[in-house]
Amino acid sequence: MKAGIDMGLTSEGTPALLDLEELLATRLLVQGNSGSGKSHLLRRLLEQSASWVQQAIIDPEGDFVTLADKYGHLVVDAAQSENDLQRIAARVRQHRASVVLNLEGLDIEGQMRCAAAFLGGLFDADRDFWYPMLVVVDEAQLFAPMAAGEVSDEARKLSLGAMTNLMCRGRKRGLAGVIATQRLAKLAKNVAAEASNFLMGRTFLDIDMARAADLLGMERRQAEMFRDLQRGHFVALGPALSRRPLPLRIGSVETSTRSSSPKLLPLPDAPAEDIRELIFEAPEPEFVRAPRPRVAPPPTTADIMAQLARARPAEPSPEPVPEMSPEERAAAMDEILREILEDPDAAFASIAVLYQDFLVRCRIRRVTGEPMSLPVFRRRLAVARAGAQPGQSDEAWEKAVSFAAELEEDIQAVFLLIARAALQKEPCPSDDAIARAFGSRSPARARRIISYMESRGIVVCRTDLRGARIVALPDLGCETAAAEASGKAEPAPARRAAPAPDLFASG
Repeated sequence: MKAGIDMGLTSEGTPALLDLEELLATRLLVQGNSGSGKSHLLRRLLEQSASWVQQAIIDPEGDFVTLADKYGHLVVDAAQSENDLQRIAARVRQHRASVVLNLEGLDIEGQMRCAAAFLGGLFDADRDFWYPMLVVVDEAQLFAPMAAGEVSDEARKLSLGAMTNLMCRGRKRGLAGVIATQRLAKLAKNVAAEASNFLMGRTFLDIDMARAADLLGMERRQAEMFRDLQRGHFVALGPALSRRPLPLRIGSVETSTRSSSPKLLPLPDAPAEDIRELIFEAPEPEFVRAPRPRVAPPPTTADIMAQLARARPAEPSPEPVPEMSPEERAAAMDEILREILEDPDAAFASIAVLYQDFLVRCRIRRVTGEPMSLPVFRRRLAVARAGAQPGQSDEAWEKAVSFAAELEEDIQAVFLLIARAALQKEPCPSDDAIARAFGSRSPARARRIISYMESRGIVVCRTDLRGARIVALPDLGCETAAAEASGKAEPAPARRAAPAPDLFASG
């Protein structure tokens, strides 16, 4: 079923149609300076496609909450914990509800963290709920910045990772990213490069005009046209829009934002002396008649009983927490990590959610000292997921941990899981165990991870005469015992003995 979304009119006066099915497969990038009509374009797209596809809007300014009145979008207030936002996002995908994540009122770092948690919940939803969804991110340069700014590196990595997952890996999960930015130069290139459809609006800086012309396949001398575009006029290109650069004008919308563009108002008609007096001289306090105090009615017996029931004895002041020794602190953190990984859902939760849960548990246990940083937590979590025992410190295992620290964060736990099995001469871990260490439920993904690691020269796979998998680690000088790829070493079926060949038979 094809759905053509009416975005407005082309320069020739014909309807500008956007192929919604193609958009779901190829994603969209919208660029334009402030006041060029980006939000108007996004609103037109959302209104026209509201009855066709599920929608999620990451709204940093609260402009799209008005969609709830006419189109039934749920407004999710971001003033919640990141765990709650991730669970809400999972239920949104399950029940196919269109939502607006309202980030208004949060600082930039808070917006980045909340958006990362919500996008992570959409991305990590169970395969049974991978329904098609438009994920619209307004002011995308805030969540996928090209360079570090005033926010912490941790918040930037979380947000940039979530945006990268949306644009690079979201298609197979039914997530179609639609991102809008004021400046292409401020948007991370690996996020912008994944879009195949473009709508370029008015821009003035040479570097942004040059990037827009390159994305549209235009010559550099044609880039000057972006300065002359009127508000609401864009140049479209992409398989869902047009195979050649196509100027178009965005049509009208049915809902409006809570804030509008500034309008000219007449100045107050007052003499300069009066204005000076109002500004520089404090006015005399006006006499205000004090209101007559109202006598409260006497409390009823029910009110008195309720107050007594709510009364609580004064709690004694907490005693100071004694400082922990380094050994006690390490043991407490190991115990907390074990408790987290005992939860069956912990293997499929994002690092951000597990890290926040870890910090909360440390506060509950009164673990003193400086909190563990996120990079250290990633390494400790990878070691714990590999099944290493606390305090394990033999030389071979320490070498494996040091080697894993130089690998990509996604495959550290997988490498350590295989290394532990190899060092202990145990069978090769099953596909399910490898997928779980990676944070997935897909055995096929586990096999792709092993193939990727083998292509990098990290591991070498071979099979024995029964076809059982053996994984060798050249850098550690060891290999696992044989095991089936499924993790179940089933005996080979008995075969009938073939008759001995006649060595003297002719021919």
